[in-house]
Amino acid sequence: MVLFLLTKWLGKKQLSQLSFFEYIAGITIGSIAAEISTGLETNFFHGLYSMLVWTAIPFFAGLLAIKSKKARDFIEGRETVVIKDGKIQEENLTKQKYTVDELLHLLRKKNAFQVSDVEFAVLEANGDLNVLLKKEKQPVTPQDLDLETAPVKVPETVILEGQVVDSGLAACGLTREWLDVELQKLGIVLDNVYIGQVDSYGELTADLYDDKIKLPKPQEKPMLLSALKKCHADLESFALATENEAAKQMYKENSEKLAEIIKNSEYLLVN
Repeated sequence: MVLFLLTKWLGKKQLSQLSFFEYIAGITIGSIAAEISTGLETNFFHGLYSMLVWTAIPFFAGLLAIKSKKARDFIEGRETVVIKDGKIQEENLTKQKYTVDELLHLLRKKNAFQVSDVEFAVLEANGDLNVLLKKEKQPVTPQDLDLETAPVKVPETVILEGQVVDSGLAACGLTREWLDVELQKLGIVLDNVYIGQVDSYGELTADLYDDKIKLPKPQEKPMLLSALKKCHADLESFALATENEAAKQMYKENSEKLAEIIKNSEYLLVN
């Protein structure tokens, strides 16, 4: 119980976020706690005082690191550039006691399989490697293609273990009646749904207790895309068929607008 309280006092850093100093202090505190619990340390209070001292040291060292950049660099260490402009910085790598094989292993974990693809790689003080790929090697984003995208919201859970979650429905602005209709479309009953969620596009996805049941894919979005393309084709056809210049121009302008809408939204409507 004492060890739990002391650990809570030190904060919520994960193991990978600990500095060398905090890591050593943690091992020492654990060793003292083990000696107390196994009876190797005959005087309980001596062990308790030792634990308090070793807990106070990293705690106050952390406070000092917050106040002073020099102290922070000394206690927690500094980041090291190991790749720059696609070139390994051998001297920095050697200082950190890393081999090329270890560096390549860390790069592969970041989906970087070739050193020359890396613009910049930094080995953080906690041992993590952060990688920036060269611009031409980065995945294409909607921004690169000049596409406008709708903001993605966190999915809301509306069914949990066969029970309707009304707060989730309310957060989406939906009702139980809507949920009943969606369940009917999928051909499933509420009691068989382990978890049901509504995504940012208003679609219900469900995970069933019975995994053998195959859920049909929602067809609303493909049907909407098909309807938009049909309207676009109709407008182009009307523009070609009419002899009225004003009507021809109107059909042509609206056809172009609809084509732009389809271009910007097609990736959202394709399953």
